[in-house]
Amino acid sequence: MSYRTLEEEIKVLELGLPPMEDDGFIGGRLDPKEASLILLPVPWEATVSFGQGTAKAPDAIKISSHQLDVETYHYIKPYTAGIAMLETDKNLLKLSNKARKKALKVIQALEKGTTKKKALNFVNEASKTLNDSVYKKSIKQIKKGKFVAVVGGDHSCPLGLIKALNDTQDEAFGILHVDAHHDLRKAYEGFTYSHASIFYNVMNECDKISNLIQIGIRDYSSEEALRMKEYGKKADCLYDTHMQEKLACGKSLEEVYFPFIEQLPQNVYLSIDIDGLEPINCPNTGTPVPGGLRYSQLEHLIFMVVKSGRNIIGFDLCEVGVSKNDWDENVGARILYQLSAALLASQNKISYN
Repeated sequence: MSYRTLEEEIKVLELGLPPMEDDGFIGGRLDPKEASLILLPVPWEATVSFGQGTAKAPDAIKISSHQLDVETYHYIKPYTAGIAMLETDKNLLKLSNKARKKALKVIQALEKGTTKKKALNFVNEASKTLNDSVYKKSIKQIKKGKFVAVVGGDHSCPLGLIKALNDTQDEAFGILHVDAHHDLRKAYEGFTYSHASIFYNVMNECDKISNLIQIGIRDYSSEEALRMKEYGKKADCLYDTHMQEKLACGKSLEEVYFPFIEQLPQNVYLSIDIDGLEPINCPNTGTPVPGGLRYSQLEHLIFMVVKSGRNIIGFDLCEVGVSKNDWDENVGARILYQLSAALLASQNKISYN
């Protein structure tokens, strides 16, 4: 790909010309050296426990984003700050495919009451390789003064980025997590770095996390419910049923979300599992659950973080499915652009209304 300067990129995007097939996110070709925000695609789905396909999501989202118009209601010309999506690491995709085959053997053995220790060890070692890869790539960009976001892949993908932020931030930071699931299981199905264990691992391995705020949760285990209680004031959750109850009683989104945003510190990391939305927005995600946020409710939640004056220091978007009609990828592309704009606005790289 031949890169553009930021000035060239802005001119091309404002002309609204049809993107070329090999163009990047939102039809861009920005030189990563000139970007404020680096999108790191992570093609990984080794430990998914139900539906597959999310390893192909980063590239699918990129292609779907070519149909996205670049102006937004809340944020003023997000693309002018510079957004660049790196190329997908094909070696990671190959490792994911291999690890996935091994993981299926482990899961099938569990269902029969037996074990596959060699296969399990392979998956756990492969996941360590993934974490190390994402960590090193994130650190490299952070040291260049860039903001970094992970585009998954399953929800195990962002651990490396969160650890990189943990190791480079001067101050503690909070996590705002939107999902249908707590993702607080310890080594789910024996996989140390399962997609269902991401925040168990984050809370255990990252000492600068001040608190974890979760929104949209509606499918969880007794283990996770107990763990939330054990975290005490370090964690809080707006369960989907509670949210819908408040809205049905006439509360505004501002009234419902504000008490949870208020608990966050100045610096915030956003983690968005697309199954936090209603399944109509993500029918091909790995573990869809009835209920959830509407697209507009998620958009407003993200904007409320910006309006609160907090700094978004990074984010991830995970578990986007790949569909025959491009619907999941289409929704994913728009959420990714909203997240990108929110980070850039919170860091005063662009303005907002």
